[in-house]
Amino acid sequence: MNGADDLGAGESAAAALPGESVGAMVTVFRSTLRPGSEDDYEPLAARMADLARSQPGFVDFKTFVAEDGERVSLVRFADRASHDGWRRHPEHLVAQREGRQHLYRGYSVLVCALLAERSYETTV
Repeated sequence: MNGADDLGAGESAAAALPGESVGAMVTVFRSTLRPGSEDDYEPLAARMADLARSQPGFVDFKTFVAEDGERVSLVRFADRASHDGWRRHPEHLVAQREGRQHLYRGYSVLVCALLAERSYETTV
């Protein structure tokens, strides 16, 4: 499968030309917490999720927690300008500083331009 012509029933796709993106930006935020920081982390994480959802161009935000405690958050914005607005939001900047100083043992951030998107959903 290499394009919209190969899609099956229930699938949809958006694709860009080579070297371009379809416009959306996806941030992959992986983190581990310092021992004992969970009680301080949870309300701040909930506030940041609510704040992200209120931003122009917001698409979705999901967080997953692995068995070893690592958290992975996927945040998608419709375009680069919307993503950058979120990245530079004053309350988000304060939360980032709080995370580095008190909450995170470590983290990594990947900011990705979406090159293609495919989805499938069954009607059954």
